[in-house]
Amino acid sequence: MKFIDKVIIEVRAGSGGAGHCSFRREKYVPKGGPDGGNGGNGGNVTLVADSHLTTLLDFHYRRHFHAQNGAAGEKSRKTGRSGNDLTVRVPVGTVVRDSGTKRLLGDLTTDGQTLTIARGGIGGRGNAEFKTSVNQAPRYAEPGRPGEELMAELELKIIADVGLVGFPNAGKSTLISVISAAKPKIADYPFTTLTPNIGIARVGDEQSFSVADIPGLIEGAHRGKGLGIKFLRHVERTRLLVFLIDAASDDIERDYEILCNELAKYRGSLDRKRKIIAISKTDTIDAQTRRKLENITFGEDKLVPMFLSSVVGEGVEAVKWAMWNTLQTVEETFDDFNDEDFDGGDEDFDGGDEDFDGEEEQ
Repeated sequence: MKFIDKVIIEVRAGSGGAGHCSFRREKYVPKGGPDGGNGGNGGNVTLVADSHLTTLLDFHYRRHFHAQNGAAGEKSRKTGRSGNDLTVRVPVGTVVRDSGTKRLLGDLTTDGQTLTIARGGIGGRGNAEFKTSVNQAPRYAEPGRPGEELMAELELKIIADVGLVGFPNAGKSTLISVISAAKPKIADYPFTTLTPNIGIARVGDEQSFSVADIPGLIEGAHRGKGLGIKFLRHVERTRLLVFLIDAASDDIERDYEILCNELAKYRGSLDRKRKIIAISKTDTIDAQTRRKLENITFGEDKLVPMFLSSVVGEGVEAVKWAMWNTLQTVEETFDDFNDEDFDGGDEDFDGGDEDFDGEEEQ
């Protein structure tokens, strides 16, 4: 299934129905007076987060979302029927912005959470509403007000407890395939993973946490190199970062610094997340190299690395339990989205309007 995590959709709420202008006509009632009813209100457009959805793929093929208009009022002071609201389901973790102004409209982070992004217009008043002591026979009614409309930018940021980050071929896909039921593509060439994968890792009989395998980063990723910022946004939602560094690297400490710098340059708060350092593929190094690596610490916090080999199973359980134990001390919070801290370039944004081909929903 194609992974789409950023789209622009056209949203239009329903317009209010026009008020009715009529007069009561009844035998033996010579002065029936005005009896035009009010128009119905237009329907709203509401987004609802659905945990069963994992991509914005549906919006790649259908990008027009129009709620139903309200019906016009009728004689005998009958109010027109209000338009039906339009509910649009989106994945949990969807950030919604006004495409034109980039103003944040909402952030859907929990299953079932709703966000009304376009409100329907109010129905016009019929002429019966305008009757006064000095105007017994008003001959006018209000038109309905138009509904709100906008181009909405939907951006999916995967929500997971743990994010696996590292250079291409650092062993992230292999690790997530071992500790969960996820089945990512695994091969011996760079950029094997082209979309984020999420797996559920179980610890004990009833405990579990989610792990996201973020496609490989390279130096300059925050400027769009490699897979660039296309997937860096998914790291923002994680509570814990696990850095996987290939044991056969020429300079492990420099690799860690590059990864930290890329995260910090993309969004400063990422560098402040809790971290676990795991040196992977230990089955590819000799005992002497292993002893040298055991004396290395990382960063200002002097983090001591863990060692693992997903292929032979060394250290996998220890790393998994380290993830779980660390998560118990990390609060589940999301970063605030400040415009000055947002560096979400759109050079690969497939959200143009020229290929809108969706059908309207009434």
